[in-house]
Amino acid sequence: MEALSPLSTTSVVKPWSSGFLLGFLAILAAVASHPNGEIHYHEFVVQAKSVTRLCSTHSIITVNGQFPGPTLAVRNGDTLVIRVLNRAPYNVTLHWHGVRQMRTPWADGPEYVTQCPIQPGGTYTYRFTIENQEGTLWWHAHSRWLRATVYGALVIFPKQGFAYPFAKPKLDVPIILGEWWKRDIISVMRQALFTGAAPNVSDAYTINGQPGDLYRCSNRGTFKVYVNSGDTVLLRVINAALNQQLFFTIANHQLTVVGADASYLKPFSTRVIMLGPGQTTDVLLNANQRAGRYYMAARAYATAQGAPFDNTTTTAILEYRNSRTGSFSRPILPQLPAFNDTATTTAFTSQLRSIPSNYKVPTQIDDSLFFTVGLGFVNCNPGPRCQGPNNTRFAASMNNVSFVLPNRTSLLQAYYQNIPGIYTLDFPPVPPVQFNYTGTVPRSQWQPVFGTKLYKLKFGANVQIVLQDTGIFSTEDHPIHLHGYHFFVVGQGFGNFNPQTDTGNFNLVDPPSRNTIDVPVGGWAVIRFVADNPGVWLFHCHIDSHLTWGLAMSFIVENGRGELQTVEPPPADLPRC
Repeated sequence: MEALSPLSTTSVVKPWSSGFLLGFLAILAAVASHPNGEIHYHEFVVQAKSVTRLCSTHSIITVNGQFPGPTLAVRNGDTLVIRVLNRAPYNVTLHWHGVRQMRTPWADGPEYVTQCPIQPGGTYTYRFTIENQEGTLWWHAHSRWLRATVYGALVIFPKQGFAYPFAKPKLDVPIILGEWWKRDIISVMRQALFTGAAPNVSDAYTINGQPGDLYRCSNRGTFKVYVNSGDTVLLRVINAALNQQLFFTIANHQLTVVGADASYLKPFSTRVIMLGPGQTTDVLLNANQRAGRYYMAARAYATAQGAPFDNTTTTAILEYRNSRTGSFSRPILPQLPAFNDTATTTAFTSQLRSIPSNYKVPTQIDDSLFFTVGLGFVNCNPGPRCQGPNNTRFAASMNNVSFVLPNRTSLLQAYYQNIPGIYTLDFPPVPPVQFNYTGTVPRSQWQPVFGTKLYKLKFGANVQIVLQDTGIFSTEDHPIHLHGYHFFVVGQGFGNFNPQTDTGNFNLVDPPSRNTIDVPVGGWAVIRFVADNPGVWLFHCHIDSHLTWGLAMSFIVENGRGELQTVEPPPADLPRC
């Protein structure tokens, strides 16, 4: 993956060699409402490819044969038209993580939520416009666990004639952190589903698809960033790992945080950053150290007591071009936090502050919600299908409801077309039973109920959600992602949320804006947003094993008034189940 180049000032209009007329009227309508934007056409072929890592070769699913997949570079206000051809042996969908998808939920991508999957041999064209977003997002598969290898960066530059709220960097480089398994990832998933136990942990972490030279057989492919002394580099760090929060640092260099989840932040310096799966962080690096070679490194932040995790370290190399040490010298290795260093994580997240914007923090709340999030167990007879703790199967839930995806149609299609029997509207706004969430949890709360329960919001409602970690299996840091929205993180803390004492400490002045929030281990986080985007939107843990076990729910946001507050009709090529 190379450094990004500035986008040209001319319109990017490159229709596909075939299928150009598909959806052309919809594209013209989108451009008419955003006349200053450009159109970017892409063709994504989802296909298997043999890849060698860690001394062995096996087949993975890729886009256009690339791992990671293509980087999409656009400007704020541009329209993307991405035709996906599925030549893989599995159903697939693609999600544009963090994109608001204003009135275009059909392009959001989560399987059986906003669309039925693209079946092998099928096609679907995603069409959406970037509206008032700048910075770093990413895209990934949102079906089964295919996002282990199907992902790429989505970089949003300012509009033409506008600038960053910081000095323009000399280099602009996406840094995508991932996980690698020697086994086929679908086999890993199937084994975990069969046994009910936790999945096998990954064999390595990766930076831009490469494990780095601390692993066997990985020296040649190690990713490198070349700089001149005095250069300022913008690193767009993305955690694309399937199941793991990660620390990231660079030896002997300070990082200046300037953005997260496509939202600018008040700059601050730090030695290390932590990202949950799904999160992005933009950092500036000044090449102001003695010319030489320095490791970039990432490894796990693991918080669940007794749970196995991949304890290896992935590296890339920052190399000064005028270094006298030579390209064969050993790079300097940074000191990384301990795997369970919650203090470092808290110190980092507590410094995140947004810069002034047109978005205001809601103060008058219409829907005040309280969601418990965490793991639980399903009792079953001992046997090969019950290899979780004490002969149980793992389950996960919000408010003791373990989310079940439909399979006859998507939730959005069922809502839009009034198809009965797909979901119910009785997701509880508060926990059905109150208890000591982070203490000893009564056995009556260990086993969740299963269902496809949604919660409906009126258009324009001001929403507050308290996200409370639970300790049934173990307290754990959970990265919770809301589709179709960004939200303000107005408060975080440890223990059980107390509205009498904690509400007074909320930051309503400059809270960070995110699309994925890491709920602290054994603690809580409070988010606020305005329900101004109609559709059906998934709200879930971005650890894929937890999502598979049911740590999710979905919101329905009703249409408002007029065309600009109404979901667009479904595209003609929307896949069928």
